[in-house]
Order: sequence, then structure tokens, then C-alpha cells
Amino acid sequence: MSAFTIGIDIGTTGTKTVLLDLDRGISAEASREATLHSDQPGFAEAIPEQWLRNVHSSIRQVVAQAGITPHDVASISTSGMVPAVVLLDGSGHPLRRSILQNDARAVTQIGALADALVDVDLVTITGSALTQQSVAPTLAWIAEHEPHIFSATGFVVGSYDWVLMALGAEPHIERNWAIESGLFSLVGEIVEPVLRAARIDRLFFPPLANSGEQVGTLSHTAAEACGLVAGIPLVVGGADHVLSAFAAGVEKNGDWLIKLGGAGDILVATDRVVVDPRLYLDAHPIPGQWLLNGCMATSGSLIRWFQTLIGGKELAALDRAATKRPAADLLCLPYFLGEKSPLHDPDLRGAFAGLHLGHTQADMYRSVLEGIAFGFRHHVEVFRELGITLDRAMITNGGSKSVLWKQIHAEVLEADMHPVVNHPGASLGAALIGAVGVSALNDREEARRFLTLGEPVRPDPENVARYNEAYREWRELGSALAPVSHAIARRQT
Repeated sequence: MSAFTIGIDIGTTGTKTVLLDLDRGISAEASREATLHSDQPGFAEAIPEQWLRNVHSSIRQVVAQAGITPHDVASISTSGMVPAVVLLDGSGHPLRRSILQNDARAVTQIGALADALVDVDLVTITGSALTQQSVAPTLAWIAEHEPHIFSATGFVVGSYDWVLMALGAEPHIERNWAIESGLFSLVGEIVEPVLRAARIDRLFFPPLANSGEQVGTLSHTAAEACGLVAGIPLVVGGADHVLSAFAAGVEKNGDWLIKLGGAGDILVATDRVVVDPRLYLDAHPIPGQWLLNGCMATSGSLIRWFQTLIGGKELAALDRAATKRPAADLLCLPYFLGEKSPLHDPDLRGAFAGLHLGHTQADMYRSVLEGIAFGFRHHVEVFRELGITLDRAMITNGGSKSVLWKQIHAEVLEADMHPVVNHPGASLGAALIGAVGVSALNDREEARRFLTLGEPVRPDPENVARYNEAYREWRELGSALAPVSHAIARRQT
């Protein structure tokens, strides 16, 4: 009889759950929407309890869809955005909404900490610079603006680790959340100067756990909510971009991935430690490998915003209309939540340039798709500057369903794009890691048998030339508008 594992991805705009049959592949999938709250400019928050309700109901759905019994489930593992910040009381209950990784509120705190840590080489120690993604400034903001929350905090964890804890796991934080938080070194040691500068108690952080490590079993309460049986092993998953890349076959040095989720991730496998203040570095699930990567604050979330702005028109219809419009007729700066890598500037703002009265919704929609692709190209330039090999390129996650967007990426990046077929992203990666954690798969490399790549999307040379010119203009536009964005950001604050 087949064994089944459950993988869950806690995303910026939704929760995805897959049931993986270790003999036949994905057996069932379910998704639930998650609400992104942005009550003030730069704020990005989510309700942890909504994640948990989504998990309960989606697990029930996939088990029912597949027609299996609860006893057939061998493990549950979780993935999610990093480093989302979930503040818990001593009993593990959330004290407030989670502050997401693309939140940009802690501008003042970033500046103060940068001054206090001027003599500390954070990039070498942690793999990344002090930015809006760093957890220390976020906690300093909480201490200043919500002291009652800060004083009541018993633990600080990430989104997917909290979900696993709510299902019955012991308190823990996964290694890549720790690395990307800027609070821990690349070898997993707390960075004391950061804690001192931010006045953070190290007791806020539970022990680190590695991807694939079992950290408990499904509780009776959670089992009843999920329609399962108590005692199912709970296995540490990992960061969404890392597990999505793992499940997409990013294994060998030079393999790279464009991940079109709520935020935008670009990852490349490397067999050496490479640190640069513009980028992030994560541990690959395969020992000895690393993932050099960048994360843009918006991708699918910007498309969702535009879709809502124009009345909820279906994305497929927008795609069809935009396909008929000329390439790069407008320029869009996608900095609607500031920008993370490679600019690390929370005070940037979004913009459309080149509009005239003949333009339509389709033109603006196409420029949104192109603007995000230009952001990925900016990262590619940084990779090449660092001497990183870029070989086989994959493209995955929700946005990769768009034929137009894949074509745009192929042309902007001047690379054949290999779509990952029927790939639900990090949720599949979590299910695979869950299988490794209970020895239902012998090793991480065995996971590649669940990978199917589609026919590559090849660039049209005519559009390549047009995008090369537009990209140069896009970079110039970004530089020119940055001071205006900063002034507007100060006024909005």
C-alpha cells in the first residue's frame, strides 16, 4: 500500500496543501486564500489563526479527495515565507497579526541599528545585510510602538514553524528562517551584537531545527480539526523559496529558478558560500549545497492588487488582451511595497511611466508583468557580476501558469525557460522533505523522480532587442524617481 505525506505552504496571499502519494506522485491539492493586511503604507500583515483554519480545512479536503484513510498519512511538513515574524505568548498563542517578510515599517529602526552595528560585518556573518527583511528592526519597532505586546512575548518564530507548533510540534525555528532573520550566523549561532543593539532577549528564540527533522507528532486537538489521527510525525520543512527550488530540480551548480509567488524569488544553486549585501544566502536541503537568491517585495501580490483595482477581471482574460499589445510600451516600477533585493529600499514606491490616452488596462497589465521580469533581470546582472554560473533555468509557482508571463521572462532574461509541470511549489517540497524525515524516501536526491519539465519557452529575438532597450530605460527611471519616492514616503509616514 502507498504511503502519503502532506505538504503545506503558508504563502503571502494563500495557503496551499498537497497530498503526495510516494508511489504515484501528487494525489490531491487544495488552496485557500489568505488576506494580506496593509493598513498603512509599507505595512504587510497576516492573521495566523486564518492560516491554521486554512490548514485544517485543506487537509480535510485533500484526504477526502484522494479517498484515503487518516491512517495512510505518514507525515506532515510545512513551508512558508521568510522571515515572517509571529510573536507568541508563553503558551504559543499569537499576540498580534504576523508581520510579513515584505513589511517595510521599520525604516527608523533599520537606520538606528545600522549606526549601532557599523563595525559588525553582518554580510559575512549572516549572509545578508541589515534590510527591511531583517527581524531585529521589526522587533525594535514592536518594542517602541507596541510595548505591551513586546513585554508579553514568550517566543518569536516564523509562519510555517508556528503552524507546525499549532499542530503539535515542539517550539522551534527552522535553520533558513534563522539565517534570513539576520539574528543568526550561517552556522546557526546567535549574533550577540545584533541582540544587544536591538535590546532583544535571546530567550525569545526557541531552538533551531534542520529541514527534515521530526519535532513532534500531531496532537489530539489538531487531529480532530484536520480529520486525521493523533500521532502522525511532524517534520520541519523550510523556507518556501528553498523548498520550491528543491522540488523544481534546482540541485546542481548553475541550476536556477524564477519563482512567481506573492513575492518574487530568484534562486541559483552553488557549491560555494557567496555573500553579497544585495542578496541572500540559504542552506540547500542537499548537504554541501547553497542557494544564492534574491527576493522582490512584490510579484503575484502586485498582480492581485492591479486585478482588484480594475474590478476583479479574470487573469486569463487580461493575459489574452495583453498578448495583443506591444512589448514594453509602458514601464512599471514594481516597488509598491518598497523593494527588497537587490536595492533594499523600503521607501521606494511604484510607478507607471509612458502613459497616453490610447493606453488600456491590457497595456498596464502587461507592463506590470514586464516590470517584475525586469526586477529579476536586475538580479541576474548581480549574479553574473559575482561570477555565478547560470545554466538550466526553471520557472514555477502560480504565475508560471501564464503563457504570456513565461514568454516575457524568456525574452527579458534572454534564456530558455523550462516550466515545471504540475508543480504546486513549496507545498510539494514540504511533502518531499516530510517523506525524507520519516525515511519514506531514502534521500533528498530521490525526490527528483517527482519532477517533470515542460517544453522550454524560447525568447523571440525581436522582443529581446526591444526589452534590452526598455530595461536600460527602466533602470534609469528607477534611479530618477528614487528621490521622489523617498519624499513621498516621508510624507506618507
